[in-house]
Amino acid sequence: MRRLRNHHIGIDQGDETLFSDFESDGEMWTGDGPRDRRRLIKFSGRYRTPPTVQVALSLWDMDAEHNIRAEVVAEEVTNLGFHLVFRTWGDSRIARVRMSWMAIGELAHAEDWAIDD
Repeated sequence: MRRLRNHHIGIDQGDETLFSDFESDGEMWTGDGPRDRRRLIKFSGRYRTPPTVQVALSLWDMDAEHNIRAEVVAEEVTNLGFHLVFRTWGDSRIARVRMSWMAIGELAHAEDWAIDD
């Protein structure tokens, strides 16, 4: 469990289309080339410390004749943003993917102060 130090809690969220490879015979659809996609997401404001980020598939369009494999994660989370990542492997053919995300964390507030050494 993550405990927040005050009542200044910030929630940011979004829904991002990562790719649509079936339209152009892209790498995810043909199965050739890199098998991951990532997008840098910038939060709409600065968190006091890196927030907790949850990601989910909000749309997936996959070929049913092959194995369906996917990993969705948030990587390199900072107080300013993170990388939204989709991965697949093997013979999976992915036509398109949209991912949703939500960040929850502590915001800076007027009572914050720092002591300089």
